[in-house]
Parts: sequence; structure tokens; C-alpha cells
Amino acid sequence: MSVEVTRLPSGLTVITDDMPHLQTATLGCWVGSGSRDEQSNEHGISHLLEHMAFKGTKRRSARRIAEEIEAVGGDINAATSFETTAYYASVLKADIPLALDVIADILANPAFDPAELKREQNVIVQEIGATEDNPDDLVFDYLQSIAYPNQPMGRPILGTPESVSSFGAQNLQTYLARNYRGPDMVVAATGAVEHAAVVAEVGKNFAAFNGPAAPVPQSAKFGGGAKLEARDLEQVHIALALEGLPQRDSDLYSLQVFSIVLGGGMSSRLFQEVRENRGLCYTVSAFHAPYVDTGMFGIYAGTDAADVKELMSVVVDQTAACSVDLTEAEVARAKSQLKVGLLMALESSGARARQLANQILIHGRPLPIEELVARVDAVTVDSARAAGKALIARARPAVAALGPAKGLEGAEAIVDSLKRRAA
Repeated sequence: MSVEVTRLPSGLTVITDDMPHLQTATLGCWVGSGSRDEQSNEHGISHLLEHMAFKGTKRRSARRIAEEIEAVGGDINAATSFETTAYYASVLKADIPLALDVIADILANPAFDPAELKREQNVIVQEIGATEDNPDDLVFDYLQSIAYPNQPMGRPILGTPESVSSFGAQNLQTYLARNYRGPDMVVAATGAVEHAAVVAEVGKNFAAFNGPAAPVPQSAKFGGGAKLEARDLEQVHIALALEGLPQRDSDLYSLQVFSIVLGGGMSSRLFQEVRENRGLCYTVSAFHAPYVDTGMFGIYAGTDAADVKELMSVVVDQTAACSVDLTEAEVARAKSQLKVGLLMALESSGARARQLANQILIHGRPLPIEELVARVDAVTVDSARAAGKALIARARPAVAALGPAKGLEGAEAIVDSLKRRAA
């Protein structure tokens, strides 16, 4: 196997995968800290920190960070989620030391210049405003807040204009020192890489990240209910959530298969019945997002106000029916989709780096592709049906909807309808 792992004395893990057919590499630092690690007075700070990492260090200006990477034809970026923050770059093999030096520099030595901070706070306020103007994005923020009420998992990753604008350099430094610790960090490098060389560079550049593991975030507790907001829109945007499964649950792949059969593609039950047979909407889909200690199973659709009641009725009927009579052919098709998704990561250095980093953060080890495929192959019709039944019975649903007021009553009815189905 080409995957190699080294754990440094600091607790930081270095994982590489040499992909001999490539001349470039993707590398980065994945931190097991995201928006759910924020304290009550830190809403949005993890995302702000991600932005500020690129706004200058003690050795480099913001412009120099961009120019050094782009001068060698590379690119650099970052992303914040509920549970992780990633800083990554793609470069030629010869420029791996430069990329690792830049990424370590922006994390270990951020300048947090007051003028840059003020500008970037305004940029994020504009980003929040853009979300407010996009109902198909905003409805998922509402759904998260209903699914996980009054807790970090239920707050939008971006924060609010008020919270983001309130932070100073010391707030950022405090959050960084508390959460960016070696035991909670993974440096992954894939493509044209040599493990020993990467380990040497990481050991040299990431020495500042030591100390014990970061504090464990607040446990997530699924709530439920409805948040319905009347807006002058052409459509009603509806998102439904049920409590799913965490990342290490033994039934995870059975539930993933169930979600694909229900709404994971053009051949799914929801797409065929809601769009193809009835023409009730343009977009309808189901998904399952697993986290460390919880999971969210969701369904999204956008439809005309006059069609909301029928659409909701079909969604409830199809979800309940799928847990009873999904077929061998449907399960086989969903398993193939899952396996293709896993295997496609082997063809892209970026996807492979993300896959390996997440495996270390979740499981503490890289999972051989044969093991992953075996887990998918182990799903049966009975286990997928059972996962669907358990899903429906587990908790009160969460429903969020935005759009014309006359269409919102149909969205609210789904809460009681699904509860009756589960009883």
C-alpha cells in the first residue's frame, strides 16, 4: 500500500499517498476544529480565523502569500465546516517545501493586523448577506438551527454580522491557541510525494503546534420542530431533517444506501415520483451528513406554493414506503454509486488528501479501500430497510421553509404526518 503514516512527538499526524502517475501534489493541514468548537461568545470565529490566516503573517504580507504560491503555478485555499477547518494547496513536486512552509506560517504566525481584520470582517458580513439573498442556502441554516437548537451545531458557520464584527485580534489568538493542537491536526500530502521528505518538512515547520488535545466540544442533541418564514419568492423552499447516524456507527452505510435509494440521483424514488411522474418541482434530493456524535438525514425541494401540500404528501409516503419495500435492484444501484464515489477519490490528489485526512480525524487510521468497499458490500436489503425504519422512528422531524405564506401550511403538516407514520 502506498499510504504511509507518521505521528510526530507533538501528536500531529502526517499521512501521504504517493500517486506515481501524477506530477503535482495536493497537501494541506486539516484541523479537527470547526464552528461547533466555538464558545457562546465566539459565533463565527472559526470561519473568520480561516479568512485571516491569509491576511498576513510575521514574515509575509497577504499579497506575498498569494504571489509565492501563484509564482510557481500553484493555488491555495481553505474551508471551514462544523467539525474541521482545512488549509490546502496544489503545487508541483519541487514546490512542496514552499507550500508546507506557507501553510505552517499562516497558522503559526498570523499577524492579525487590525486594518486587515476590519476589512475581512466586512467581507464576511457581505458573505452573510449573500446567503440571506439565496433562499436555497438560507433554508439549510434554518434547518440546522431547528435540528440542533440552542447549541453550537445549530448555528450558521459564518456567524452573524454582529458576532463577526465584535472580534478582535486577541479573540482570534485565544481560539487558535485553544483549538489548533498537534493531536487534533493532520497534514496530508498526496500525488507526487515522498513520505520521508514531507515528514521532515512538517517536523521543521509545524513544531509550534504541541500541547495536549483541544477541549471536546459540546455534545450535539437533535431537537426538531418547524421554522417557517413568509417571503416574497417565486417558490417555497423546503428542507426536512431527521436524526441520522454518527460517523462511526455500524449502520452508517445501510443508512447511506437508504438515502441514495430515496433521493440520491435521477433514478431515486423521490426524483422519479416528485419530478418525473408529477412535475411538482425542478429539484428534489435526499442526503445524510454524519458527524462525530450525531448525524442529519435531510430532504430538500423547491416548489410552487400551490404544490406544497401534494409534494409534502409524496415525500412522506415515499420515505415511509422506502423503509418497507426498497428492492434488491435499488440497493445494488445505490451501492454502486457509493463505491464509485469512494474509488474516484483515488484518481484526484485533492480528493484523496481530503479522504485520508478525514479518516485520520474520524477513525485514527487510514481505511484501506478494500475495507471501505467491503463495508458497502455488506449492506443488504434488510439492513437498508431497517436503517430507514429506525430513522423515521428515532426523533421528531425538523422542517424549515421559506416562501409565499400560502404555501407554508403544507410544510408544517409534515411534522405531524411523519410522527403518525412512525408510531
